[in-house]
Amino acid sequence: MFEVRPHVYLLAGNRLFREALTRILNKKGQVRVVGANALGPDSGPHIAELKPELLLSDAMAISKPNAQLLPALRKVLPKLKIIMIGMDPDPELFLCAVRVGVLGYVLKDASALEVAAAVRTVINHEVSCPSSLLSVLFRSVAQAGNNYPTAKTKREVGLSRREQQLIPMISEGLTNKEIASRLDLSDQTVKNHVHRMLRKSGATDRLMIVERWREVRR
Repeated sequence: MFEVRPHVYLLAGNRLFREALTRILNKKGQVRVVGANALGPDSGPHIAELKPELLLSDAMAISKPNAQLLPALRKVLPKLKIIMIGMDPDPELFLCAVRVGVLGYVLKDASALEVAAAVRTVINHEVSCPSSLLSVLFRSVAQAGNNYPTAKTKREVGLSRREQQLIPMISEGLTNKEIASRLDLSDQTVKNHVHRMLRKSGATDRLMIVERWREVRR
């Protein structure tokens, strides 16, 4: 009986790497590479049209000029699994990838066979992460828990649950657009939330919202 193999799209700038990895993945027989290109202005629509189950991408997809690419793709392809390949062991870059929904993170010194192994892992509904970065992830989750507003904030400042969720992001200095991307909201929705937070807390700017929140937590 014919077995339908999961479709994979490869987004990487290095042509030789794309060709070698495409051969290995297709040869393994567990997935089918339906497209392989460098990142370009039409990458998003092209990938969305092909509807792959998994996207393999290099760091260009989460660089500042392309920050909206992966969130936009996950909007139209909500079941899309993403693996970042050829990555630096940089904690901030790693956490940035995790925040946009990446399920696999492969360092740049990994072989094509190791990339193929990560693909198998993620296709099987698991995650692939270098052991050297696991502690970064645990510390980030613990820190987020410590910084998350308590019920006391809601009682004394009157913020809704969603508005409380925005406070750590405002404290990071994220713009409305960046917050909207992280929470999968429209820019206008975030703008409305921030406006209400200013009014409720009596703050005159975004930084004062954070300060009022910190005062309540003391």
